[in-house]
Amino acid sequence: MNALRCNTASDESNVVGLIAGGGRLPFMVAAGARRQGLRVVCVGLAGYVDDPLAGEVDVFYPVAVARPGSWLRKLRKHKVTHAVMVGQVTKSHLFTPWRILRYLPDWRAFRIYYWRLRGKSKQTDSLLSALADELAGDGIVLENSTMYCEEYLAESGVMTRCKPGTQIEHDIEFGWPLAKKLGELDIGQAIAVKEREVIAVEAIEGTAEMIKRAGQFCRAGGWTLIKTAKPAQDMRFDVPCVGPETIRDLAAGGGRCLVIEAGKTLIIDKPQTTALADELGICMVGW
Repeated sequence: MNALRCNTASDESNVVGLIAGGGRLPFMVAAGARRQGLRVVCVGLAGYVDDPLAGEVDVFYPVAVARPGSWLRKLRKHKVTHAVMVGQVTKSHLFTPWRILRYLPDWRAFRIYYWRLRGKSKQTDSLLSALADELAGDGIVLENSTMYCEEYLAESGVMTRCKPGTQIEHDIEFGWPLAKKLGELDIGQAIAVKEREVIAVEAIEGTAEMIKRAGQFCRAGGWTLIKTAKPAQDMRFDVPCVGPETIRDLAAGGGRCLVIEAGKTLIIDKPQTTALADELGICMVGW
């Protein structure tokens, strides 16, 4: 498949690859890399990546999510040796009926799953590490996914005009180690807490669906969402993110506080997100 957009000017020492899923984060990474004078060669995962991203990079190829061999061929064509992998991919899709026929994995995917993961856990961290090893074996090294958008990382302390009350502070102290344990077990990265009671735990459904569930279980509202990085967070992938949609979902579900890990959580469209939190009465805390 031909690239949708390609600038002919090329500096092989000044190029970075972008393996992009859905959401705003790939746009932020692309913009940051281009501000540093880099050419961005993007392989966008079909069914996930947002189409307008093609206009924000120098080269764009749509690729199948289960065919990493095609990612490698297209990136190597442009002499890419370093890449960033960011964006949403819905892991629950892996458990749909007839998944082999739906995704038509290539031999690289089988190699990752049945050779690199042989005798290992098939959880997210193991799968992504195996994918990174496969890419590195062909000369493409995955880099820290925040390196081109570090200004969007959460800082320590209260980030909004709204401040957490004493009860919320107690809930944070109670819930933080539990959320960390959840990440250590590679189950999820977020929990909902109120009055030192766990209301909901994130698993494969993702944070947005967990927030909705917490709102259903706690009709009185006033609960706190705690979202952390994993204790041994690999910053190359699966870095926790929050954004305007998180704030809207929290407000709709009766949540009153968002607690995220300082220095390890990306805030999508940070100024807009904090302004929206103030508007909707949600306090944001970097812990």
